[in-house]
Amino acid sequence: MTVGRAEPETIDIELLRSWPLPEEDGDKSDRGTLLVVGGARQTTGAVLLAAETALRAGAGKVQVATAADTAAALAIALPEAYVEALPTLEDGELAVSGADRVLELAEGVDVVLVGPGLGSPAGASLLCEHVVPGLDTTVVLDALATAFLTGNLGGVRHLSGRVVLTPNMTELAAMLGHDDDDAIEQEELEACRTVAEASGAVVLSGADVSHVVTPDQCAWTCSSGPTGLATAGSGDVKAGLVAALLARGGEPRQAAVWGAWAHARAGWLLQDREPGYLARDVARAVPRALADVAGLKT
Repeated sequence: MTVGRAEPETIDIELLRSWPLPEEDGDKSDRGTLLVVGGARQTTGAVLLAAETALRAGAGKVQVATAADTAAALAIALPEAYVEALPTLEDGELAVSGADRVLELAEGVDVVLVGPGLGSPAGASLLCEHVVPGLDTTVVLDALATAFLTGNLGGVRHLSGRVVLTPNMTELAAMLGHDDDDAIEQEELEACRTVAEASGAVVLSGADVSHVVTPDQCAWTCSSGPTGLATAGSGDVKAGLVAALLARGGEPRQAAVWGAWAHARAGWLLQDREPGYLARDVARAVPRALADVAGLKT
């Protein structure tokens, strides 16, 4: 692996084959436990997509902490997961009063994914302020959970590099205190480098092109996939995929690189076969995308 601000290495199937994920031997406990925290009264589907993808990508056990209003429905929709009901505010967003329960659930898990379905940057940041400093495990901050780092890029340094950030362009710009998404997209790689270096986290961000950057400035890039992947919930699928690869024992940079490629590959697999595909279809295509690396048939 190249160290320093060199040009990004292209992510392709040969690279992944030379950098294999840990074997999936053993029972579900050996394949890692993942806690997904997110959703609101109106957006429980986001945590459903993330959690389902995580299971399909090989995570051993998945727990979900989400809005009490919809937790029962989610438990029925995803019988393979443990679902915990968290208190909500009048607007349906998760209340800070649930933070202690999240920390209790996080004890002993291998990965905590925070962010899918959170709808308020201020609310997401406040919740993370009461959760993230108390975590001592691998963490993925997705979507609006990255608002916790706006003006506070060192807020995950206590986790000693066990962090992956998966922001979109708007969220990447916000972390850097910019309000011009287009300008950030033009300098996306440098923006990712800045956030990675300041936060000590691996950053996976992408518009038309996905970039993975580490705190020591290693970088990789690949296509973000077909335009059909720009669909509601696609980012939740990608976050769940990355979190699952971490739960399986992948290191943060490896999980981000594999996640970027496999998410794009799942979109390409669906492009011709299922025009008009949805994020839920992408989640179901992830196992085939991962199997393609090993040349396996699914």
